[in-house]
Amino acid sequence: MDIVFFGTPSFAAQLLQYLLEHGQAIKAIVTQPDKPQGRSLKMTPSAVKQAAAQLAPMTPLLQPEKSSNPQFLQALTDLQADLYVVAAFGQILPQKLLSIPPLGCINVHASLLPKYRGAAPIQRTLMNGDLETGVSIQKMVYQLDAGDVIAEAKMAVPSEMTYGQLQESLCELSKPLLLEVIRRYEAGIPKGEVQDESLATFAPKIRPDETQLQWDCSARELHNRVRALSPRPGAWCWIESGGQKKKLKILRSALSKESAAPRSLLTPSKGCCFIGTQDGSLELLEVQPEGKKAMPAAEWLRGAQLPLLFV
Repeated sequence: MDIVFFGTPSFAAQLLQYLLEHGQAIKAIVTQPDKPQGRSLKMTPSAVKQAAAQLAPMTPLLQPEKSSNPQFLQALTDLQADLYVVAAFGQILPQKLLSIPPLGCINVHASLLPKYRGAAPIQRTLMNGDLETGVSIQKMVYQLDAGDVIAEAKMAVPSEMTYGQLQESLCELSKPLLLEVIRRYEAGIPKGEVQDESLATFAPKIRPDETQLQWDCSARELHNRVRALSPRPGAWCWIESGGQKKKLKILRSALSKESAAPRSLLTPSKGCCFIGTQDGSLELLEVQPEGKKAMPAAEWLRGAQLPLLFV
């Protein structure tokens, strides 16, 4: 069975590698065009493109600006692949594309559908403090993440787990599940379970304004936002020190019962850093000061100019 694989970030690149290592016939690989990154804005290939160059250099690689491009659709048609596998590709696929492969298209989605349809299911899971999540393999339809679910796998979400950690765990959970579903397709199109539309929730892309911490929130809300945005793009706040106002990213935190006035800094013992909230306090574990690398909060505090004000 011939497959065309669609994907862009590391999550997808790891799935591509797993399928290749398990003997799947990848007829072509589709990923997003190279994009400028970093301060130098150097054009950088996606993680999937890099994996393809290393693991499958002879496999055709397609990088459409738009998945509706007629030339791109014709190139896909000419491949005559049986099944398309999509994982975090980053573009909405038109119905014309979904109709090309005889076995259809399947998508790896990082939530237990119909919960958290959309672009940011992992981040929204953590922001909302969910204790359980998982991955779903669904048949693709033109409506966003609304196709029948063929298979799913669940996992518990520890209270300190960050976005980066949960993403890796869900990727590992996805690998054998995706392979199992693909092997089921070798016997024909498997049945799926229709999603209950009344239970559907959505996980829109993280907006820039959502990354700023608001200190009038509860400690738990702040902690969940920190871990949902770590390591990227990173939750941040303003601090005032020595008459200067600077950004501080908070990359890891923990809930604490230490008592402190809202927005105030409490250092009850060496190596501990607590920020007062409306209910308890937030312990800072790892931060990234403006213009510097990430570091333990205690290290940052030793070099900071006191007093510090969180605004």
